[in-house]
Amino acid sequence: MALRYELIKECKQSGARLGKIHTKRGIIETPIFMPVGTQATVKTMTPEELKEIKSQIILSNTYHLYLRPGHELIKKAGGLHKFMNWDKPILTDSGGFQVFSLGDLRKISEEGVEFRSHLDGSKHFISPEKAVEIQNALGSDIMMVFDECAPYPADRDYVKNSLERTTRWAKRCKEAHKNIEDQNLFGIIQGGMYADLRKQSAEELLELDFPGYAVGGLSVGEPKPLMYEVLEHTTPLMPKNKPRYLMGVGSPDCLIEGAIRGIDMFDCVLPTRIARNGTAMTSQGKVVIKNAKYTEDFQGLDPECGCYTCRNYSKAYLRHLFKANEVLGLRLLSYHNLYFLLKLMEEIREAIKEDRLLDYRKSFFEKYGYDV
Repeated sequence: MALRYELIKECKQSGARLGKIHTKRGIIETPIFMPVGTQATVKTMTPEELKEIKSQIILSNTYHLYLRPGHELIKKAGGLHKFMNWDKPILTDSGGFQVFSLGDLRKISEEGVEFRSHLDGSKHFISPEKAVEIQNALGSDIMMVFDECAPYPADRDYVKNSLERTTRWAKRCKEAHKNIEDQNLFGIIQGGMYADLRKQSAEELLELDFPGYAVGGLSVGEPKPLMYEVLEHTTPLMPKNKPRYLMGVGSPDCLIEGAIRGIDMFDCVLPTRIARNGTAMTSQGKVVIKNAKYTEDFQGLDPECGCYTCRNYSKAYLRHLFKANEVLGLRLLSYHNLYFLLKLMEEIREAIKEDRLLDYRKSFFEKYGYDV
């Protein structure tokens, strides 16, 4: 395996894990948040800026890169790292979630999924083997198996059939994966909101001995307490000596709660998406910068933040940029939100190290405005 997980310690107060993922392109300190670069770019951010804010790994999307510009072109360019000028680790998701989000535009069979492109309506087919072929061409450090993400809510029979298909597809992905010296294929545990089905999925996938495991099928519309309950059932079933990845989660409360429940890796488009809509995450809670009350507010965005945006620009200026539809506003808020979450993860790691993560959660929630 081209990847190794090192468990450094567990928080005595919470059970959260402090660790390191060793890859050929560098060490990833966990728990970690991964900025999402869907189309070989984290929206509005340069690779140099991502390094400034201490991004250790980013995520790109198999489905989108397959459709545009095409995995063969990226392979000709020397792989995804060279194509986008990023020399640290990259994780690519399998495209499963995007394909299943297409609803009526896709048709599932045992062989794979036939779907129509959201770009031009053209017909395509992705099988487990094709998903691996695309990711092998991209050259990502961590690849994901092609899975079926059950919707919420979904009845038990549907979820059971779905997870069993995911297991069969995972076997096919493993058989199709050839570049095991450089790329690591992770399994994805499904099972919806049913504890026994999560157990079945975990047991079946653990038999395949992947170098890491993800929890899929959460953050798909279920209430947060239910997501936490499913995590509490699922993470104890996952190997202690391998990375644990919760897919598609990125709000501050979920990052803290996920870490408390033993998760090592997170990703989400949330920080850049809400930034483009004019919302910032700050130590005092969310700030909607377009609000009129910031018209003459010449203070920085967040008094406790040391990022480039907060050191150099006032809320009044940021509001002006958004009201004037200037691209710089999107860039500055995206920079801040990603910095904020990566700093949050740094503080989570420090709290685990000092056995005080539950105290940290209480303090953070009180300041941010969450219910403690």
